Amino acid sequence: MIGKFTCFIFLLLAGSAVFAQTPARVTITGTVSDTTGRILEGATVAAIGKGTLGTATDRNGKFILEVPVGTEMVVTFIGFVEQRFTVSASRKEYNVRLKDVTRSVDEVVVTAFGRKQRKEAIVGSVTSVDPGSLKIPASNLTNAMAGQISGVIAFQRAGQPGADNAQFFIRGVTTLGYSASPLILVDNVELTANDLARLQVDDIASFSILKDASAAALYGARGANGVILVTTKEGRPGKAKVNVRLENAISTPTRSLKLADPVTYMKGYNEALGNPFYTPNEIIGTQATWNKEPGNNPNVYPAVDWMKTLFKDQTSTRRANFSVQGGSDVTKYYIAGSYSRDNGILQVNPVNSFNTGMKFENYQLRSNVNVKLTKTTEAIVRLWGNFNEYTGPITTNQSGVATDLYYKALHTSPVAFPAYYAPDSANALANHILFGNSTRLTGSLQDNPYADLMSGYKNFSESRLSAQFELNQDFNFITPGLKFHGIFSTNRYSYFELTRAYSPFFYEKDTYDPQTNKYTLNWLNDQPGQAQEFLNYKEGDKNIYSFIYLQGALDYNRSFGDHNVSASLVSTRQQTLYGNAGSLLKSLPYRNMGFSGRLTYSFASRYYLEGNFGYNGSERFAPQHRWGFFPTIGGGWVASNEHFWKGGVAKFIDRLKVRGSYGLVGNDNIGNQRFFYLSNVIPRDEKNGPRATFGTNNNVTMYGTTILAYPNPDVTWETARKSNLAVEMTVLGNLNITAEIYHEYRYNILIKRGFIPVTAGIETVKVDDNSAADNLQANLGEAYSKGLDLHMDYKQNISNNLWISGMANLTVTSNKVGYTEEPEYKYDYRFATGKPINQRFGYIAERLFVDDKEAANSPAQLFGNAPAFGGDIKYRDVNGDGVINQDDQVPIGLPTTPQIIYGFGISMGYKNFDLSMFFQGLARESFFIRPDSIAPFVSNTVGSSQLMQSIADSHWSDENQNLYAFWPRYSTSHVANNEQQSTWWLRDGSFMRLKSVELGYTLPKAWIRRLYISNARFYCSGLNLLTFSHFKLWDPEQAENGFSYPIQKVFNVGVNINF
Repeated sequence: MIGKFTCFIFLLLAGSAVFAQTPARVTITGTVSDTTGRILEGATVAAIGKGTLGTATDRNGKFILEVPVGTEMVVTFIGFVEQRFTVSASRKEYNVRLKDVTRSVDEVVVTAFGRKQRKEAIVGSVTSVDPGSLKIPASNLTNAMAGQISGVIAFQRAGQPGADNAQFFIRGVTTLGYSASPLILVDNVELTANDLARLQVDDIASFSILKDASAAALYGARGANGVILVTTKEGRPGKAKVNVRLENAISTPTRSLKLADPVTYMKGYNEALGNPFYTPNEIIGTQATWNKEPGNNPNVYPAVDWMKTLFKDQTSTRRANFSVQGGSDVTKYYIAGSYSRDNGILQVNPVNSFNTGMKFENYQLRSNVNVKLTKTTEAIVRLWGNFNEYTGPITTNQSGVATDLYYKALHTSPVAFPAYYAPDSANALANHILFGNSTRLTGSLQDNPYADLMSGYKNFSESRLSAQFELNQDFNFITPGLKFHGIFSTNRYSYFELTRAYSPFFYEKDTYDPQTNKYTLNWLNDQPGQAQEFLNYKEGDKNIYSFIYLQGALDYNRSFGDHNVSASLVSTRQQTLYGNAGSLLKSLPYRNMGFSGRLTYSFASRYYLEGNFGYNGSERFAPQHRWGFFPTIGGGWVASNEHFWKGGVAKFIDRLKVRGSYGLVGNDNIGNQRFFYLSNVIPRDEKNGPRATFGTNNNVTMYGTTILAYPNPDVTWETARKSNLAVEMTVLGNLNITAEIYHEYRYNILIKRGFIPVTAGIETVKVDDNSAADNLQANLGEAYSKGLDLHMDYKQNISNNLWISGMANLTVTSNKVGYTEEPEYKYDYRFATGKPINQRFGYIAERLFVDDKEAANSPAQLFGNAPAFGGDIKYRDVNGDGVINQDDQVPIGLPTTPQIIYGFGISMGYKNFDLSMFFQGLARESFFIRPDSIAPFVSNTVGSSQLMQSIADSHWSDENQNLYAFWPRYSTSHVANNEQQSTWWLRDGSFMRLKSVELGYTLPKAWIRRLYISNARFYCSGLNLLTFSHFKLWDPEQAENGFSYPIQKVFNVGVNINF
């Protein structure tokens, strides 16, 4: 009994001791709002280092939580700068005001090599983009860039799933060389534009564009074309947060080509045959024409709309994204997965036992885990898998790109044969599709695009696996502010493709009984082996490669009163190894390495000075040119932090900063030759080399040597000298403006030699479309560019229930060729030097000839050795020599890359509703319609190419001699005179479109809290809904690619739920 009592007293005292050591707890309350007083519902209030201890604010912005005294709390809300406070025993109410991240001078921006700098301290040109602004109802991230980012020229030329990347350039095209594309880095590792396109916006933590020399200097020889820098999300301390996004969409072409009906086609063909060189006996009879009227038997009197036969009006897409984010003070994690499926608009046929429709599927898995090994050491492991699966048509070039089908649909006669026949009595039990066809004058069969689509499919599988290990070490125990960051990254890429196809069965009408409306068919390709029902198998391209990247960096940051000093030293090395290189030189590992550094100084948050350098090595150059040094300098002045910035000006302009930079960056991606300083010789080339045959019976052959490349030890870095000047200001507290002007001089551009004398003895044998003469290059090219970047954003909380925001971007750029080696033209206007990069040359078209007599009495236009006739295009004799030839070609139109791109949008919210709209456009771009691609009636048999309605409506004819008609005279063969590049076919590529619209509704917290849902938002959105342009034939953004897979208009519904 005494023993039990003693144990009870002992346990009671021990419990009292533990209780006495536990910190006192206090219940805290408060309200979270922004700087204007607008309440923030759903803001997170969490205890640091206390696991899942935390809460979220209610619809009134209020929170209540019991925590131990002395706990450090953090308050966070998306789009705002986090704020911390420590709980004390004497205070129970904490009202927190969060600063908008886009307006805070403490905003942190991710810069080169993932370094984070206060926005106020940046002197280079860095555009930081809110990842949320890149969310559009599409599976391709690059399609969201146009107009959203100042300084980025972006445009989309095609819309096929999986092949719909936008082309994008930072501050336009500034080189004549091999590549003008920017460097793309995701979590500090270089990836391709295709990888960027598949990134999920929900996984992105920051998206930055480095535009000038100072911002990109640490990348040295890789930063000449600018840098796109993306970091992905990491875990955060606290309980797990689950995010789910589901979307379903319907897409349809933004604009479709309009074709003439079959009767109009036949009449037009008659008109074409009635032109010179044809007799009335060759003209199709009236009865044959009217038999194409709707209502007649289409198997007997074909009248095929090939566009509708091959393509659907609309299709569907699906997307899903899932992520979990959470952790503790020791371990943080972010895990995500996504799936998207984009279906094409290709038709299918139930007779086939396989699906000929198009689909592109993407699967992604991502895991970022941060582990605190010690108080000063952190390890990060990043894993990413990106997997693409594609099924599509078998095309002529085996690419699987549906553009080939569009081209065939527009170049196959609508009246020659039906796409397929309904079975006649002899083929009633056939297990295959009875494809229509007819015989050319040469005896061969025509192309049936429907047979091309239905007779098989192509499949490719593409995957990239990436593993990355990072180590962060804080050396504060050595000296405050010193840190180390190391990266080891490797990824593996693989691609393979295969095709499955059968040989189609082709038929033509043999007999027809109009009384019974029955017909019999004649099998056209009945020779053995020419048609089969089973699918063959054929392997296609395979590609594999590995990539390894190493990085080590030391950072130092220290403040001494008003003085702040920081420095970085970075060393990098990377290697790429191709598994199927195809040649000895290309099978060797591709390697480069570099050293870079940055030193910054600031005083009193008013004056900033920064110096950078990149020192890079490339094995592609000879030893004397292998290393390049690229220094930069920049500075900034925050005038609004000066003591004199008071009074009237300060009331209007809250913040004013001026910054500028100057320096050099380089580029070694200047050609596809592996080692410029080595020759490439085939000693005994039996395939392409010179040869001699001799002997008694000419039975001995000796083969000579083929030279594919001459050594050039003088090839070196392409270098860009860049300068940038910018002004940043905040007006009346709500309007932010950033304006930048820049200039760039690009030199040492590697270009092909413009002319080589025959006496030089240069090898000219072509091998794979290249010869040694084609590979004779030198660093002779020069180019200049300049421009303006402008960004504005505005946000105003009108009341607790109503807010509105707006933004606008404008990029204006121009460039010119400083020098390129050219032939010695007779006339100055023929030279490309001094003109914009990619300037087009052509003839000035004045009008159409009135008649044959005028054509005969005008300066000779002997294109294709045929004289011009009435209705042909009349060109200007620029040099007045009485002959129209290449000496009359002058610069016409604008560059093919737009010189102006802009975007503006507005967003607003009322209570739980939100609405956003974004407009985007481009200007100062021109393109050419390709007349050889749209010429009607051209074929070896009765009318092959289609007739566009626009040509039928406006063309020259004997009855309607419109000298300014859209189309010249009809012809059944190509007219070389009318297919020259000229102002007749030049079009303005400018347009503006309603790029995106989104309407959303967020469910009230009271409705969903019991379901353990912290946020639920339903929304509907649209993409490419309206387009405003003078050009009406096809989507103007496609420019010269009007016969490619069209850009899509998208209608989307989705839900985003957070648990």
